[in-house]
Amino acid sequence: MKKTSVLAATVALALALPSLASAQDAGTMTLGLGLGSVMPKSDNGGLYGGPDLDVGDNVRPTITFEYFIRDNLGIEVLGAWPFKHDIKADGLGKVGTTQHLPPVISLQYHFDTGATLTPFIGAGINYTAFFDETSKGAIAGADLDLSDSWGVALHAGLDYKISDRAALRTDVRWIDIDSNVKIDGVKSGKAEIDPWVFGVSYVMSF
Repeated sequence: MKKTSVLAATVALALALPSLASAQDAGTMTLGLGLGSVMPKSDNGGLYGGPDLDVGDNVRPTITFEYFIRDNLGIEVLGAWPFKHDIKADGLGKVGTTQHLPPVISLQYHFDTGATLTPFIGAGINYTAFFDETSKGAIAGADLDLSDSWGVALHAGLDYKISDRAALRTDVRWIDIDSNVKIDGVKSGKAEIDPWVFGVSYVMSF
């Protein structure tokens, strides 16, 4: 509930601020380097006829590139170092680990404020590739497989201008990630990860 409130407050601030002067001109490009914290929702689905699953949090370096196709309107690509998550099952403890790459392409609008703070909102599509799944504990030795996922992604944030060419950014994303779980080749459940991703980064424009 608190995470939902953070996103709602950020979007509300963005919509409330007036439009004064161009925040980013067409043709501008930005490169952002930072950290992202992936925090899956609390209820992650479960194994068929079995225990509920819990997917753990993780923090990794991130990189973004954005190209402004019009004044204040850009296309952003998000990349990251592979995230690694523990997978737990109620009553069984840790049953596996997995890594994933969650690239996101978003269309983003940066609001004109004429001030140091520039809010933005965006929406796009995510492709999550799972790999290096390893079974642990109660299912150790079994072949654990998580299917890749396509889903929508929502984005909101604030840029704090520190020079004509640089800003500090704080942002939040919600990503729709659902993965089919197979054990020894048999579909055994569904992991509904749907994480919030909180980030901080240093953004350079050129």
